Amino acid sequence: MAIAMGWHKPDNVAGSSAPAIMVGLFVATGGLLFGYDTGTINGILAMQSFKDHFNSGYQDYKGDITMSPKEVAFIVAMLSFGTVIGALLSAPVGDKWGRRRSLIGAVGVFCIGGIFQVCATNIPLLVIGRTVAGIGVGTVSVLVPLYQSEMAPKWVRGTLVCAYQLSITVGLLIASVVNILTFNIDGAAAYRIPMGLQLSWACVLALGLLVLPETPRYLIKRGHKEAAALSLSRLRRLDITHPALIEELAEIEANHEYELALGPDSYKDVFFGHPHLGRRTLTGCGLQMLQQLTGVNFIMYYGTTFFNGAGVNDPFKISLIMQIINTVSTLPGLLVVESWGRRRLLIVGAIGMAICQLLIAAYATANGDEDLTTQNQILIAFVAIYIFFFAASWGPVVWVVTSEIYPLKVRAKSMSVSTSSNWLLNFGIAFATPYLTDTKGSADAVNLGSRIFFVWGAFCIVAIAFVWCMVFETSKISLEQIDEMYERVDHAWNSRRFEPSWSFQQMRDFGFSDSGIPTEPQLELQQSRSSSSADTSQSDTGASATTGTTATTSTTQEDKIIAQLGHVDFSY
Repeated sequence: MAIAMGWHKPDNVAGSSAPAIMVGLFVATGGLLFGYDTGTINGILAMQSFKDHFNSGYQDYKGDITMSPKEVAFIVAMLSFGTVIGALLSAPVGDKWGRRRSLIGAVGVFCIGGIFQVCATNIPLLVIGRTVAGIGVGTVSVLVPLYQSEMAPKWVRGTLVCAYQLSITVGLLIASVVNILTFNIDGAAAYRIPMGLQLSWACVLALGLLVLPETPRYLIKRGHKEAAALSLSRLRRLDITHPALIEELAEIEANHEYELALGPDSYKDVFFGHPHLGRRTLTGCGLQMLQQLTGVNFIMYYGTTFFNGAGVNDPFKISLIMQIINTVSTLPGLLVVESWGRRRLLIVGAIGMAICQLLIAAYATANGDEDLTTQNQILIAFVAIYIFFFAASWGPVVWVVTSEIYPLKVRAKSMSVSTSSNWLLNFGIAFATPYLTDTKGSADAVNLGSRIFFVWGAFCIVAIAFVWCMVFETSKISLEQIDEMYERVDHAWNSRRFEPSWSFQQMRDFGFSDSGIPTEPQLELQQSRSSSSADTSQSDTGASATTGTTATTSTTQEDKIIAQLGHVDFSY
């Protein structure tokens, strides 16, 4: 079972992957910060005590004092505005201070914002707190998948990055439970308790990060080879002199040198660099934007108030059920992300989401205000199925793809740009939704109601075409081999057939310059180091065949050891 799902460690991989997996799973819990905050505000907006304390005298169509669409939009959307800033700051901070220390700083910023929210007695201070917290969340949203992808073995890399989305769903679920337990409390405690609890896990996460290692790829990027070797030794549970560890480190270093030879690592290079960095940045930004345009945060931010406005009984309980489905449904995505691959999972998920949303919108439009009970039953049922498809596909896999497709020299910058596009759409949707879906007859609202699902369904159809044309399959190959895939594969739909033929370490060992040009005539890359040294008796003679103009060199002791290991996979 585990082998079929891609969770089984290959027999030819040296060392242990347990430390890297444990580190990756712990760091993934950074998603709790965003998930819990999103789920908390979803329920708080529907609490009567919150409306009583923060309203500015706005009256709905019944004459009741409540929050205006403008006030709701600002309270919710300013977190997303802060995340845009945080995502853009994450690249220079992450490249200068390192992935781990930057994560600690981001969690600290989030805590400051959380304290402001708990202490707020008016909307301006609450908005400031959510904006500051958003800066921390935005930085975490870039650095957590970046940290995971740079330290994880390739055979479980996708699953570990998916765990970030799982932690977001767990945060949403916990928030729903807390909201149900507190929404009937009299006074400010009803909303301040949920706000204050978000600080607890932030402190645990910051303390845990103090003892975790920095990623070896970042240390190589900064020129700290010895520190990178120590970090990789901890993550792979191998001695620092083990041939497999030496080989993996050499591959990371050689790849980085090759990337730098192709051009600088500036923001301009993110869009115009080689190999095909513009296409890769467009892919990342497109995926992140389409993830928001599937409408998921419409449910996560406003689900309780939307169900309430649609006449659904007990909207808090319905939202809790949706969060349970959201959390449980993330697990199938973790199980098949390696065996199915990224492309197939994204396409199947988009098809499922489109069908559900178009059915909801079509039925609501056809029936109008008739038979509202049946409409609400269909709404709840198909929203639940939609959440299943999203949580198993677009929720986790988008973070996986955007953490893998960029080369080391610009990985932080590219992830920063693509993730900021996610948060920019998040901000736009969070701000616009109260005006689009208000069912209370507000003069400044469009009042689409359930017809909003026509919009989300249409974007799901766009997402299917985008994945087919733009997303390359990145499962089962190392981060360094993804560069070769973008060099050799012309169209995304052909990427599943890609097989790596060489490594950057081989290029350096067999006489190629950093730019990929042979330094000796008629020099060819070998298929792999293991295949070139399958006959160990020949490698032990101390001679290796090169071109007619290349002098015979003796095999080093290190190469003898590597040759004797046979088919050990060094590119994990």
